[in-house]
Formats: sequence, C-alpha cells, structure tokens
Amino acid sequence: MQLVVMALCYPSLMASIFTVFFLLSISFTCGGAQPQQKQCRNISLGSSLYPPTSWTSPSGQFALGFYRQGSGFMVGIWLVGIDNITVVWTANRDDPPVTSNGTTLNLTKSGKLLLTTDEQGKEKIISDTMSESASYASMFDSGNFVLYNKNHSIIWETFSYPTDTILGGQILSTGFQLLSSLSETNHSTGRYRLKMQIDGNLVLYPVNTLDIASESYWASGTDGYRNGIGLKYRLYLNHSGSLEIIQSTSMDIVQDLGLSSKSNNTIYRATLDVNGFFRLYSHTFDKTGKLQSSDIEWSALEDKELCKVNGFCGFNSFCTLNDNKPYCVCLPGTDLVDVNNPSLGCERNFSKVGCSSSKVHVESYNITTTENMMWIDIPYTHESMSTKEECGKSCLEDCNCEAALFNTDSNCQRHKLPLKYVRRDPSQDTVALFKVSIRSWNETVPIPVKPPVHVFTSKKVMVQILVLILAFTAFSCLGLGVSGLYMFKIRVLRYKRLKESETLGLTKGLTLNLYSYDELERATNGFKDELEVDKSTFENMVKVGLWCIQDEPVLRPSMKSVVLMLEGIIDICTPPCPTNTSI
Repeated sequence: MQLVVMALCYPSLMASIFTVFFLLSISFTCGGAQPQQKQCRNISLGSSLYPPTSWTSPSGQFALGFYRQGSGFMVGIWLVGIDNITVVWTANRDDPPVTSNGTTLNLTKSGKLLLTTDEQGKEKIISDTMSESASYASMFDSGNFVLYNKNHSIIWETFSYPTDTILGGQILSTGFQLLSSLSETNHSTGRYRLKMQIDGNLVLYPVNTLDIASESYWASGTDGYRNGIGLKYRLYLNHSGSLEIIQSTSMDIVQDLGLSSKSNNTIYRATLDVNGFFRLYSHTFDKTGKLQSSDIEWSALEDKELCKVNGFCGFNSFCTLNDNKPYCVCLPGTDLVDVNNPSLGCERNFSKVGCSSSKVHVESYNITTTENMMWIDIPYTHESMSTKEECGKSCLEDCNCEAALFNTDSNCQRHKLPLKYVRRDPSQDTVALFKVSIRSWNETVPIPVKPPVHVFTSKKVMVQILVLILAFTAFSCLGLGVSGLYMFKIRVLRYKRLKESETLGLTKGLTLNLYSYDELERATNGFKDELEVDKSTFENMVKVGLWCIQDEPVLRPSMKSVVLMLEGIIDICTPPCPTNTSI
C-alpha cells in the first residue's frame, strides 16, 4: 500500500527505482545467473555490424564479428592476439566468404540474428531460436555469445554449437562432436572429427567414417556401460584449465585428460587441429590485457605419433617420418594423384592387362615386397600358405589380386586397390606383396612431373663436344663456299655461250628467212619442180599471212579465226597491202 502511495505521489522517483532494478536484473543475468560466463557486454536490438567491425567482450579478449578469410569475410568469434587472431567459432562455416559490399550482421528489432550478404538484401539466419525472439544479446569474457528472451532466459548460445574448439566453461555433450578446420586460414569443415560417443568414449576419427574401432586413431577408453549400467558422459573444460570427462548427472570426474596450473589471467581452449591432433592450449595475458604467451598444455597424441592419424595420407599411400616431419609415400606401382596435396592419395601408374590369357597376365607383372606393413581393408579372399613366395605367386596368378598381405600365422590375404589407412609398423611381423607391371611398349608409362635434366660433370666430355661442334661448323662453311663457287662458274660459262650465239639465236628465233633468186633456182631445180602445195591452199596461206601483218591491230584476225581460215571453214577476203611491207 505504501508503494502505491509513493507511486502516486512521487512518480519520477518510482521510475528511477524501476530503472535501477531493471539494470540490476540485467547485471544479474550477465554475471549472477551465469557465473561461469564471467563479465559480459550487452547488445540491444537494432544493433548491426559490417566488415570488418565486431562486438568485443568487456576485457577485449574475445570478439564476435567479421574476420577475414581469403578475399572475403566470415562471421565468427576469435581470441584477440598480438599479431593475429585465433578463431574459436565460425557461423555457417561451409558457406563461401562474403564481400564487404552490402554485408551486415544485424540483431533485428524482431529479435533475430541475421546476416545480410548482398546489396539485394539476401538474409541468412545465424541463430536458430525456433519461433522465440530475442530481447537482447551478450558477449561474454568467456568467449560465449548469448541471446536472451524477455524473461532473461537463454534461448541460443554459441557454446551449444561448437565448431572445432571448446573454451573454459564449455561442454561437449553426449552425441556431439568437434570438426577440424580445413587449414589454419580456412575454417570450413576439415578432415577430422572428435566425438563424445553415447557409450562414454571420446574418440578421434576421420570425417565421413563410421563410429567403429577400425576407423578410430585415438580413444579416451572411458566406458559408460560398465557393470551393465549406461551412463552418459560429457567433455568439460573448466576455467582453471582442467579438461575432464564427467558424468552428466552427478558431474563426477570420470577421467582428467589435461590439467594446467597457470595464473588467473589465462584463457584455455581445447581444439581439434587441422592435422587431426586434439590439444589443450593456454593463452596468458598480462595485467593490461595483452597476450603474453600461448602454450600447448596437453595433447591426445605426441608429435612423433602423427603417422598414427588415420587419413593423414590418402589411399594407396603410407606415412613416414623424416627428421620428425611426416611424409606420404606411395605404394609400389602407384603415383600421387596431386603432388601438391598428398592427402588425396595415390593411383596406379600403369594400365592393367586383361584376364583373357592367364599366361600373358602372369608374364606382365612382378611382385614387389615390403615388410612391416598393415592396413584395415577386408580381403576378398584369404588362404593358408607356408611361405611369402607362395603367397606372392597366388596373387600373381590371380587376375583380381593387386596386393597381398602375408603374416606369421601363414595367412595370405589378397586385396584389390585402393588400400585404406596403410601404415608401416615395426611391431607387425608382416610382408606386403604388391603386383607391379613389367613395363613394355604397349603399356602406359606415366609422364614425370618434371622432365629429367642431364648434367655433364666431365670437363673432358664438354671440350670434346665443343671441338666436334666447331669442326662440323667449319666443314659446313667450306662445303657451302665450294658449292657456291662451282655454281657461279657454271652460270658464267652459260652466259658466255649465250652471248656467242646471241645473234644467231635471236635471228633464227625472231626473223624470217630470206632466200635469193639463185637459192630458189637451186631449190626448185631451175624452177622445174613445182610446189607440193595446192595453189588455192597456198593463196589462202598468203592471204592469212597478210591479214596477220596488217598495220591496224583491229584488222588482224584472232588465232581462232586464223585456224578457221586455214581449214577453209570461213572465206578469206583479199587483204589490203600493208604500207610498211618491203620485199
């Protein structure tokens, strides 16, 4: 009753009191209701970001916003460092990066966290809150981004949807998994996964595999089905740096995986790295909030065990260490699919011979052996044999066999390619036998990545080659000189002969022969022998000749008319006498 009276008498005072209570409730939500979250920064509806801006936590150690990936931007949460950032969560990680043109991240008035990706206003939801709308959001110093409803209850948080990392205060629940990033600079889904299984085991697998023991390469060994009782376990990283597998109901610690003893100014994260290692990291900050150091506190595998990671090398290849660095080696008879990406594995480098003739098939291959090899593939057949030679012969004669595995139990397993998770283990007393082609002209020979370079190391050989080149050049020049001189002499001789016969040749070729009266008398035997040509034909010939030597070109007949005149097909008129003709 007194409150009612005060409200009526002092409305401004009651409004101030209400405001104080509201702020206290917000503060309680930020720090009291979620004590593990540490301090937070509240974000009101209608707030927005654009590349490359962000919403930072109160300490400035974590931020949510746009970080650069390639030529674009992704939305995520990162730990702020000195020279670079450490991404701990990514929204829609397998979507392509967005550009800075027209891209915004909005906490809308309707309570949705939306990403607008282009100038046309295309939207994508970041937070899946079902039908419930948010009233405000908070960015915590723990690295968690939370959406609250009007009752200050959490309706969505990034801690419930981890990508490749869990932070202090975060839990990986039963049935959930972490997925590694593709690379240090590309945070889309990578090649490995860490799953908190229903049976209580925390297990590392390659992606796109079944949850079976043969596919795993590390497990915690925690069994939730002991004594016939099914207990659900969860992975939990507390703020003090203890990475634990705990029971879901009692919160009892089942197994402590990693423990750190750093100062209070330390942030911890457990990350499934791009190489398939699951590690606990610590990041220590000074009193001013600047990052001082980053260290590995615990790892599921040691660095020297990198070759134990299933899928580190692709099909038909195995991992080996050289100076503590892993390398992928192709099996005999295979080459890398992509020399720049060994994880794609290897493929056969020769063409298979058909099975129509068993003799031709056997004569086309050899068997190459390698010791201490092992793989997980199930053979299509296996037999008991006493020696590895017998096992190799059986594979050689089997058209379907491409590899065989012989062990000390006298068991010969025959396989087809590709082979999965091949590894070399000195503790395995096995012999692997691979069918390799005997190269012939009819088979496909792989082209080397780089053509071979022949290097002459002997100075004597180089001098001999140089002398041969110079001698060949000199003889070539001498031969060309002699040939040129000979051709010149031939041309001069021909020219002299042509000059000597110039008058005769030109006269015979270009003028008519003139006969004197005495010559005509001798030729006709005193004019007693008559011409053997018909007079009319002779007259026609004379007429045609006169027509052909007319002064006016237009009067001269064409060759066709000349032929027709001589053959008598057309009549020949009497031609006029040329004015320049002299006999």
